[in-house]
Amino acid sequence: MHPFLMPQEDVMPKPTTPLPTLDLLAEPPRNNMPVSEQELEMTARLVEARLNDYRIKADVAEISPGPVITRFELDLAPGVKAARISNLSRDLARALSTTAVRVVEVIPGKSYVGLELPNKDRQTVYLREVLDCDKFRQSASPLTVVLGKDIAGDPVIADLAKMPHLLVAGTTGSGKSVGVNAMILSILYKATPDEVRFIMIDPKMLELSVYEGIPHLLTEVVTDMKDAANALRWCVGEMERRYKLMSLLGVRNISGYNDRVVEAEKMGQPIPDPLWRPGDSMDPMPPALTKLPYIVVMVDEFADLMMVAGKKIEELIARLAQKARAAGIHLVLATQRPSVDVITGLIKANIPTRIAFTVSSKIDSRTILDQSGAESLLGMGDMLYLPPNSSIPERVHGAFVRDQEVHAVAQDWKARGRPQYIDAILAGDSSEGGNGYDNMDEELDALFDQAVQFVTETRRGSVSGVQRKFKIGYNRAARIIEQMEAQGIVSAPGHNGNREVLAPPPIRD
Repeated sequence: MHPFLMPQEDVMPKPTTPLPTLDLLAEPPRNNMPVSEQELEMTARLVEARLNDYRIKADVAEISPGPVITRFELDLAPGVKAARISNLSRDLARALSTTAVRVVEVIPGKSYVGLELPNKDRQTVYLREVLDCDKFRQSASPLTVVLGKDIAGDPVIADLAKMPHLLVAGTTGSGKSVGVNAMILSILYKATPDEVRFIMIDPKMLELSVYEGIPHLLTEVVTDMKDAANALRWCVGEMERRYKLMSLLGVRNISGYNDRVVEAEKMGQPIPDPLWRPGDSMDPMPPALTKLPYIVVMVDEFADLMMVAGKKIEELIARLAQKARAAGIHLVLATQRPSVDVITGLIKANIPTRIAFTVSSKIDSRTILDQSGAESLLGMGDMLYLPPNSSIPERVHGAFVRDQEVHAVAQDWKARGRPQYIDAILAGDSSEGGNGYDNMDEELDALFDQAVQFVTETRRGSVSGVQRKFKIGYNRAARIIEQMEAQGIVSAPGHNGNREVLAPPPIRD
């Protein structure tokens, strides 16, 4: 077998530190030259002159230079609307001989309008320098993620537990995959496999495969979309199981549950599993409860998942997004196609925290953030981060991490131990019959035969049609349609939710 086709496994000695060291990451260069005050003043006067050409009177009140852009804060004359400057953003970019100008109409806590211009010499934000800051070191959460630096050059650190789910979108080459890798590495630098576990879904088979074999994984990196649906279905079942345990222990979230388990162990009275049944294992006694890790589900190309599995995936993600926070299960969904059939209203309503990298149009920006602005970003990790409980996005320059650094950290964790995979994650239920529904063994509905005749005659396999025809509730009609799918009468729902009738029409006498 050719050596390039064999898996490259570097044999490393087992590290002695509990977590990886920063030596695995490249050190940033020291030759970053600050922007001269004289140059900033000249640009400020030029901005005022160009605005005056369009009969907008404004003075530059403050200048905030950063690693990638400089923000000029404008004090507008009385009666001048900020929307006038927003409408002139392209004309200003041309007049100032720059690639893109972003207008910030509202700066929290200030009465100014912001004008963000790219620097002539752009600095690179390295992951190592952000991981090495006090803000990251002092964060107690194992789900602390590094985003990059803000426009002033200060580190931007977020807690995935508080988000509690994240939607990432941007076109090809915008830095989206690098941003996802930076988030994963920051968790690997913060948490052991006992604290955080991953389920990684990678339709492209390239981006997340480097993490194959790290001890944090609950299952192999998922590349088959049918397995992805099973993995999400397992997450819903695990969420329900955790809710039952938390309810029986009288706690409200996963941290309260873990505290209760540790407290019982210290007392020498471990808590027996209240959900255990004698047939579950060969042991005569129930096992003791142990601490539950957080589970982070990373989906690298969400659009591909929606195209293959459509409506069912949307329902599973909506269920997880609505309820999984207290159970310690968090979603990170990334896509390079930010259209409304991928980022649906149901998904957006349940995932308030979003990151937009460079997109091609205002429409795409509004699909992600509900406002324009992402079309004016500079690419290469430049992003707008919409924090939870906020409607004003924050501009962040993403941390850059090379493929070699990702590989080095992954190899470091592989040398510490092997992953403990759970086979049930990809297996699905035995009663699913390969269609993703567990209706094969249950008794068919009393109206099933009449509904089949109706659907095959009208050639429309919709839940609402069955509902109206037989005057029944939504849940019952949906169950009948799912039973038809299990029997091969109708197809699975497509990305738009429509089903195709597969069975031939009934033969007339």
